[in-house]
Amino acid sequence: MIPVLQVENVTVVRGGKTILGPITWQVNENERWVILGPNGAGKSTLFALCSSQIHPTSGNLYILGSRLGSVDVFELRPRIGFMGSTILDQFPEDERVLDVVLTAAYAMLGRWQEAYELWDESRAQGLLTTLGVRELAERKFFTLSDGEKKRTLIARALMADPEILLLDEPASGLDLGGREDLLRRFDSLAADPHSPATLMITHHIEEIPAGSTHALLLKAGVVIASGEINKVITSENLSSAYDLPITVTVANNRYSASASLIN
Repeated sequence: MIPVLQVENVTVVRGGKTILGPITWQVNENERWVILGPNGAGKSTLFALCSSQIHPTSGNLYILGSRLGSVDVFELRPRIGFMGSTILDQFPEDERVLDVVLTAAYAMLGRWQEAYELWDESRAQGLLTTLGVRELAERKFFTLSDGEKKRTLIARALMADPEILLLDEPASGLDLGGREDLLRRFDSLAADPHSPATLMITHHIEEIPAGSTHALLLKAGVVIASGEINKVITSENLSSAYDLPITVTVANNRYSASASLIN
């Protein structure tokens, strides 16, 4: 079985400074990864690599079996579903929610003259239903709340039936009810054997879906721990990553953390 992602001794250097790596890492089919670490750990840089938006300075990165640098990224990117704040402002102001999702079928940002089949529209409506925002289909995207926009962008990321799904802080900024509802929907997606391998960045372990299988913990651009989630999300590992005594507790496959106060 070819790994979905294979990262071999990869580094990213900017302005003469190594901001990520060297890192070696692998993601396989049916795995649900969470990526954690303090600010500046390299999470966003790693996502930019995995979405083919940037290339490594050194090392080899294989995405869906193709080595980045020797493949047409415009053929590769439709196979990668991406949800993140970096694309929020790239849609036309009058774009309907339904069209934000629908245009992902052609990897476009904004509907123009292209024609869509009834199947495309049905899939877009179905994904909006799955994410709990079907009633917003005719609304203008820019009028939505932050939480509604994120749900719409997750539906968009799934529209082209990707082989890998990248989610950049999907639950951040949501209230408690909105967060728990979204995580419950992620659990349903994780239980679907046809769902793509998933990578999710989060700053808070309380936002980790119960269906997550693996975790990658970064600090200062290097890997602190990687592997099965219950072996990575531990008090010892998080205390090391954040330079703070942290106690991790687990209940019903959900994580929470508290910091010990030092007098």
